[in-house]
Amino acid sequence: MPVLPRILSEYAHRNTGTDIHPAATIGVPFMIDHSTGIVIGATAIIGNNVSIYQGVTLGALQVAKELAETKRHPTVEDNVIIYARTTILGGRTVIGRNSIIGGSVFLTKSVEPYSNVFNTHQLRITPSEKV
Repeated sequence: MPVLPRILSEYAHRNTGTDIHPAATIGVPFMIDHSTGIVIGATAIIGNNVSIYQGVTLGALQVAKELAETKRHPTVEDNVIIYARTTILGGRTVIGRNSIIGGSVFLTKSVEPYSNVFNTHQLRITPSEKV
């Protein structure tokens, strides 16, 4: 019965703030820490032993009805950690096994296995802004 998974998904989304499409492929174990704001699209593939934190999106680069049957969401291989507020988009985007994706990262390209990807915000203080 295809409507039952969608009903359960909507119920879970309303109560947890997490939106995991019932068609997503997710390995085990899978850990979500502080689930609020997590979005996992229909064609996402998540390997085994993956951990994700709040506000992570595994989404599509574009949404169009003619793309409904194509892979639009990323693949996350085994043993990956994705930290808070990270967005990973695109059906061709692959996060290689044993990688760590830091917080607030925005990715639309693949990451090699055993990679560490971090967002480096550089704070520049001009003389007039010194604290």
